[in-house]
Amino acid sequence: MTGTMRAPRTRGLLSGILLVLLGLWGALLPFIGPYAHFGFAPDEPWVYTAARLQLSILPGIATVIGGLILLVSANRAVAMFGAWLAALAGAWFVVGHTLGMLWGLGTAGAPLGPSTAKRVTEQIAGFSGLGVVIVFLAAFALGRFAVVGVREARRAAETAAAREAAARDAAARPGAARPGAGQAGPTQPIAPTHGRYGRGSGYGPAPGTESPPRGEPSSPPPGAPPPAHETTGQQAPAPGAGWAGPVPAEQHDERVAGERRDQHHP
Repeated sequence: MTGTMRAPRTRGLLSGILLVLLGLWGALLPFIGPYAHFGFAPDEPWVYTAARLQLSILPGIATVIGGLILLVSANRAVAMFGAWLAALAGAWFVVGHTLGMLWGLGTAGAPLGPSTAKRVTEQIAGFSGLGVVIVFLAAFALGRFAVVGVREARRAAETAAAREAAARDAAARPGAARPGAGQAGPTQPIAPTHGRYGRGSGYGPAPGTESPPRGEPSSPPPGAPPPAHETTGQQAPAPGAGWAGPVPAEQHDERVAGERRDQHHP
């Protein structure tokens, strides 16, 4: 899982600090060792040679870089790269002094100690022993970053579940659907069957024609009697007929529609 690539920054803290210190020691020992009469000939500080660059300075810098990566990285792959870099630098500290003599690179200098024990100590502290300790710390850091802890796996699973739940909530939200996708568009109101603008009154729009805007009454067709006011519900008496009282608007509309039919169909 992608979440398991994250690792706590404290996981490589101790190994990173120790690797930085050991890298500085290996890179600076040939230059500052003569101050304490501990190191390699000549017995003078800050003497630079090509052999010291290849056997001490470069592997020391690589170890420091690997330790810094372990210190600051919270990504598992990047931290493992730093550990591998430090491990290779430590291996070069171990075999580089021997391979340098075989390949014509020279040596960093003979140990300065007057006794055999001190010369062995200087050789171990500057090359072989130093490289072994660096390789051990780098391998320790590799093992810690290669294993995914139970808490990290649980945290990654919880994060993935939370993201899936958030995605489902966003998809189920009403505003998340696209307009028109499975939704009906705006519809026109159905004309009433009775009343002034009813389908049977003859005053409404003919089939297939556009209805008048809301709030504006349609004009009656030529020759049609004027409609009665809807709010009063009263109608003047027809010629030859007695007064029958107020007539409802719906009945008046039906009468007007009947008269229109009679006029068109004698």
